Amino acid sequence: MAGRSTQPGRGVVAKALDVLDAFDGARDGLALTELSRRAGLPLSTTRRLAADLVEHRVLERLPDRRYAVGRRLWRLGLLARVQGDLRDVALPFLQDLYDATRENVHLAVRDGDAALYVERLHGRTSVPLVSRAGGRLPLHATGVGKVLLAHAPQDVVSAAVAHATKATPYTITEPGRLLRELAEVRRRGYARTVQEMTLGTCSVAVPVVDGDGAVVASIGVVTATRREPTRHLAPLRVAAGGISRALHHPLA
Repeated sequence: MAGRSTQPGRGVVAKALDVLDAFDGARDGLALTELSRRAGLPLSTTRRLAADLVEHRVLERLPDRRYAVGRRLWRLGLLARVQGDLRDVALPFLQDLYDATRENVHLAVRDGDAALYVERLHGRTSVPLVSRAGGRLPLHATGVGKVLLAHAPQDVVSAAVAHATKATPYTITEPGRLLRELAEVRRRGYARTVQEMTLGTCSVAVPVVDGDGAVVASIGVVTATRREPTRHLAPLRVAAGGISRALHHPLA
């Protein structure tokens, strides 16, 4: 959540961004009091900003008086480069991956200290998950996140390890163990999790690289724990390779 309103001299735009940041993870909308709490703003300020944002269709007022992200913000978000170019290039390969696995398929990039889910494909038989396109989840607790964290700058790794918290009883948070896990991700070329983000699920993820070999994204498959995810490594690597080549040669 935002919660930075106590800093002196913050303008209207900064406070409006606090309001928008408050919706991170709140897919079903927020009541005014909860929106105020998450944004770290007084109730009167939140009410005024929310009304202005509704007027400009950045937020939407639901019938039960909750606030939700509006279509205008969604439309503008699609213009963001990470959600535009990368998603457009990757989508055909993600669709092939879903057709091959019939499991949850994720495309993610690192957004500061979290994994930002650019796309998620799933079907009626896919295991239910908390992830969604546009959502952010911890780097250390997800398959796609571990790939991104394993290849992140050292200051990002140090901060993530120092502040790692448990999403489930199985989330790896012990610094030494987590660092060894990240080293293993780099060595073997993929990350694997078991019930670290959501009970009853496991995942496997691989990197997407640019022309210089730098990791720019990751793709992953999430299954129920009764289905071993590493059996999907071959189609995952094919999809990641296809996305990487398409990013290097968009007209090929």
